[in-house]
Amino acid sequence: MALRFAGDRAYVTLDRPDKHNGLTLEMLRGLADAAHTIADRKDLRAVILSGNGPSFSSGLDVAEATSDPLAVVRGFVPRPWRGTNTFQQACWAWRRLQVPVIAAVHGRCYGGGLQLALAADVRFATPDAEFSVMETKHGLVPDMTGAATLSRLIGIDKALLLTMTADLVDAAYAERIGLITEVTADPVATAEELADRIATRSPHAVAGAKRLFDRSWQASARRTFAIERAIQLPLIVRKATSRANKPPK
Repeated sequence: MALRFAGDRAYVTLDRPDKHNGLTLEMLRGLADAAHTIADRKDLRAVILSGNGPSFSSGLDVAEATSDPLAVVRGFVPRPWRGTNTFQQACWAWRRLQVPVIAAVHGRCYGGGLQLALAADVRFATPDAEFSVMETKHGLVPDMTGAATLSRLIGIDKALLLTMTADLVDAAYAERIGLITEVTADPVATAEELADRIATRSPHAVAGAKRLFDRSWQASARRTFAIERAIQLPLIVRKATSRANKPPK
């Protein structure tokens, strides 16, 4: 996994192309570490998440992961201060960032790879990309935050349908049901164009919008209104203070 910075942008690239970016425990830890590094940077305006080689990610490399059962057990234990374990933090850490995270998907996007893409705020995919909630094919369930993201994005019925069948679906179907945001010939270029547009907006408002929808999406109306007020008030104060401090013309 590679992390690089260019201007106000961070690029996170899965880099195991010969294995279609099958996720290892080392890669999962690297993803979480990359997100934590990005969180410390106050100059960034967007993150673009992609995969090197023929695919975004074919999911967890089960053979590699299970070669060290003790490491799997350790990785499965949640950190009390985060509420996520290694597998979950590799995905949910991107939801916790203040800046928008955009996934550029091509080729295979299966299992844990799909759960990683779903943890981004926006997903662009090539027309030939393939998607699958692959876990039940291996006698498992999605446990890298997929239950939270799938049900938010596509509703519980379609989430169950994809999960129980482990069917492969194409990009057109994925876009139609809301699994991805948009089909595009060049997802990285489209992600960069979106990052450019977002960068023209207030970084505080963008971060506030991300917090607002993340915290209120399945909350009651009353709770949502309280969250709106809590996020909006500091933005109003900041704007008023900025205007008051401007020198007269």
